[in-house]
Amino acid sequence: MIETLLGGLLGGAFRLAPELLKWLDRKGERGHELSMQDKALEFEKLRGAQRMEEIGAGAEAAWNVGAIETLREAVRTQGEKTGVRWADALSSSVRPIITYWFMALYCAAKTAAFVAAIEGGADWGVAIVHAWTDADQALWAGVLNFWFVGRVFDRVRP
Repeated sequence: MIETLLGGLLGGAFRLAPELLKWLDRKGERGHELSMQDKALEFEKLRGAQRMEEIGAGAEAAWNVGAIETLREAVRTQGEKTGVRWADALSSSVRPIITYWFMALYCAAKTAAFVAAIEGGADWGVAIVHAWTDADQALWAGVLNFWFVGRVFDRVRP
């Protein structure tokens, strides 16, 4: 009798075992498929982020090209004449007038410093040495180079 009972139980267990293994296998497959879908979703997110970066880089490059073209056009048209005589004269006089004005202010400030040193009892030589510094020499060299070297380039250009 025990053998019958054990036989029945073992038979039933062996009959249920493949079903149990199939169920466990399907559970593993579903878990694997879910894992693969998560990886595919993450891959799509990365691909979308990369595409957005590409679009952003392309837009930035296009903006930079447009900005450079705009600057180039502005510089090119800056020297062109308008055809209105008084406006062209005013436009061409702005830089020299501002240069003369700043140089006059600069010279006035240096002269005032020199006169103050002399009136303060300093010797002429000491007043001149302290009024003319390396920064002054660099400034004057820059201004002279701007005006005179610029003229050389203007003559060389066709």
